[in-house]
Amino acid sequence: MRYYLPTDFTDEKLRFVAQIGVDGVYGSPEPGPTDRGYYDYHHMVSLKSKVESYGLKYYSIRLGPWPWVYKWMLGLPGKDEQLENLMKTIRNMGAAGIPIFTYNMHVLRYYRTSQDEAGRAGTRATSFDFEKVRNAPLMSTGPGADSSLIPAEHRKPVSDEQMWSNLEYMLKAIVPVAEKAGVRLALHPDDPPIPSIAGVARIMRSPEAYRRLIKIDRSEANGMHFCQGCFTEMGADIPAEIRFFGKQNRIVAIDFRNILGNVNDFRETFPDEGQADMAAAMEAYLDAGVEGPMCPDHAIHMDGDTAWGHRYWAYAIGHMKGLEQALRHKGSGGAPKKARKQAE
Repeated sequence: MRYYLPTDFTDEKLRFVAQIGVDGVYGSPEPGPTDRGYYDYHHMVSLKSKVESYGLKYYSIRLGPWPWVYKWMLGLPGKDEQLENLMKTIRNMGAAGIPIFTYNMHVLRYYRTSQDEAGRAGTRATSFDFEKVRNAPLMSTGPGADSSLIPAEHRKPVSDEQMWSNLEYMLKAIVPVAEKAGVRLALHPDDPPIPSIAGVARIMRSPEAYRRLIKIDRSEANGMHFCQGCFTEMGADIPAEIRFFGKQNRIVAIDFRNILGNVNDFRETFPDEGQADMAAAMEAYLDAGVEGPMCPDHAIHMDGDTAWGHRYWAYAIGHMKGLEQALRHKGSGGAPKKARKQAE
């Protein structure tokens, strides 16, 4: 299994990631003067070189700033220009050797209703309570989005089928470009995976939605970002879904996250205290031949930790690696990588 963590590309964080035995990082470049609706090739190469100087791999870039993407996500005028820019990002990623582009379809950017939910022994985590957003104004937006950019005539409810049409339009344009560039697209679930917020449908809310996704385009460039937290919120059978999608080589990247609750009311937890069986999940990845990259996802904030989450990342990576090593030792998924190489 390969592991990665988020980064803002500072020397201190990259050194820390390398010190705790993580394979690589993900992160989007901070848009600069040459990033005009897409990420510049030279900017990517510069960051990749810095990452590699610490013995790490630059695995993934995620969806760009909201003003770069909202038109194609909502099917608004100007969507084709935004998709042309997305193609430039994908081509530049391929040329730079950055293999994964993670994106999503939750255009209004609602994620959580609290960033400060009390957890184990005074820790703090994110949580979601649907009642707090049930009556969210039409087309209102969460952090990072700006509904004032949406023309008044387009501020109206958006149905499931409209959002599916927007996604299919995007895939028709982008998948051939990604395939040629050697970049895999990884569609993250709607988080939280509820039917709609503020009048806009959230279509990636079930395993069945992902079955529909892979039927749209059978190219291996068309993949998924398997967020375990979201699939747990969906009430899915996590090991079964991992095996189903993993054996088809559709799982491009993984968030190894746990929760307590249900899709309408949940909080994030340490991996060992939530309701998902994380050992069974890790075993399913190994059985299906999925190698990641895998990330703990969101940091649980502990006393004395940094805003980034150094303590939590060290804990979570140790937990993940421990599960993998224990399962390989007992025979699930073969021998650890180093042992396999020595045997060869």
